[in-house]
Amino acid sequence: MTDINFKASVHRDERTPAELSPPLEPDAGAPAPRWDIIELLFFAYRDFVGDADHVLEAFGFGRAHHRVVHFVCRYPGLTVADLLDVLRITKQSLGRVLKQLLDEGYIVQKAGDSDRRQRLLFATPKGEALVVKLAGLQTDRIAHALRGFGPGEAEAVSKFLRAMIDRDDPDKVLQTILQAKAGASAKDVT
Repeated sequence: MTDINFKASVHRDERTPAELSPPLEPDAGAPAPRWDIIELLFFAYRDFVGDADHVLEAFGFGRAHHRVVHFVCRYPGLTVADLLDVLRITKQSLGRVLKQLLDEGYIVQKAGDSDRRQRLLFATPKGEALVVKLAGLQTDRIAHALRGFGPGEAEAVSKFLRAMIDRDDPDKVLQTILQAKAGASAKDVT
């Protein structure tokens, strides 16, 4: 094994990371950072997806698999191109995940009726069962979090989350979700 020797003349900076970093101050005129909300969102996301992560791990799947099978199940006939837009991932990233879900029978791919080159995606009963199981875990967490909220308060949470979504680049699935309030709906697999 090689020994690594540092010269005695090398000066170690004994300051803490906080002392080395410039103070976190907003630009002049900008609102102060909402550290409370930012960190709550980090932790809420960690735990929200963590429930599903444990189940997915048993199948050798990860979060990307979850997102793909979720949207394919909820929006039958979704095209590969639309799925790429919804997930905002590369074709290469989707290809690996989609191949595994196809090979293991969670999703099927069919040619489009009007354009045979188009690839339409559908969840199999096996895929739907996985989505329902994962959605059940996440629904339990949501129900627990909303316990004690009145109808107006629960709607305020939904309104806040919709407002957090970047609407400068809306995708077809997001538009469908937002229009669901107006009568259109996604597939209910319960």
